[in-house]
Amino acid sequence: MSDIQTARKAVRDMGLRLLETGLVIGTWGNVSVRIGVKVVITPSGADYALLREEDMPVIDLETGAYEGAKPSSEKGLHLEVYRRRKEINAVIHVHSPHAATMAAARKPLPPILDDIAQLIGPGVRVADYALPSTGRIVRKTMRALKGRMAALMANHGAICLGRDLEEAYLCCQVLEKGCKAYIEAEFLGGAKGINYFEAALMHQFFLRKYSRQWKDENPT
Repeated sequence: MSDIQTARKAVRDMGLRLLETGLVIGTWGNVSVRIGVKVVITPSGADYALLREEDMPVIDLETGAYEGAKPSSEKGLHLEVYRRRKEINAVIHVHSPHAATMAAARKPLPPILDDIAQLIGPGVRVADYALPSTGRIVRKTMRALKGRMAALMANHGAICLGRDLEEAYLCCQVLEKGCKAYIEAEFLGGAKGINYFEAALMHQFFLRKYSRQWKDENPT
């Protein structure tokens, strides 16, 4: 099986996982992975439950030209992440319930839990609102993602990054858990965030430690 075929299967399977775990509903949300200079992404407006591996479009990262079905309407954001964040190899866009609530309130998520700080960074910003599938939403979201592995998108949803697809999925789970904890903690007198310096330190340690372990377990 070629790398592209493997990636198509992984993207299709991830779409089903997102649907089954409630991180996406209906046809909203999208998934992509980078394979060299190619990007495999979910197609536009497709029902995840009905998708086949061969339905996944393949986009040229440099030109934006694609093969197969019409790619997700948010392909521009995925491509810009890969162009500007060389360490990122997977992107997942979700409309999960608690993250969507925070996005609707335009509330940033402080580093209230260790795993938020470790995996995502010292807080999750909210990208200013912009119409979906526009250059403006790409610019606003990229600004919110600076130095982070996730961002909330005002009145829209969230985007999560990973050095591989499993890490991007974990990021979605941690973000959703963190948003839920924040909302519930507000009813108990207010959520208390970890010190910024300590949160940033945990994030850098996690990135370096994870990278070293991954290289040790997957020698070239």
